[in-house]
Amino acid sequence: MSIEVGSKVEGKVTGIANFGAFIDLGDNKTGLVHISEVSDSYVENINEELEVGQKVTVKVLSIANDGKIGLSIRKAQEKPAEETSKKPTPNRERRSHSPSNRGQQQNKKQDFDSLMSSFLKDSEDRLTSLKRNTENKRGGRGGRKS
Repeated sequence: MSIEVGSKVEGKVTGIANFGAFIDLGDNKTGLVHISEVSDSYVENINEELEVGQKVTVKVLSIANDGKIGLSIRKAQEKPAEETSKKPTPNRERRSHSPSNRGQQQNKKQDFDSLMSSFLKDSEDRLTSLKRNTENKRGGRGGRKS
């Protein structure tokens, strides 16, 4: 069986590291499931989720030119029908909230711009006073003459 991006494959955990787990896919091929792809929830300790020898179903995310295979356990799991039906379709959401979303985005942009300009002003003021103080202490340009 050839391994292709997007396919779901059965594999066996052969090794566990702090950053993820190595999965034997058969045919002398091994892939890596990064710790962020193990579960939908946050995984602090991968050893609590997986163990060596455990059989898992993984989805192939990428195959690099050097043969490295990126895998995901969480994307291989089927989502319950309830979760998928609760999410509104993007088109419906876009039509019903279009004017308010646009207004919110403009407000956020204005808020960001005003915050950024006040930050820059404060930053310039602090740099000016810092330069003034350090030049006075080391006798640089503009320092006191005795």
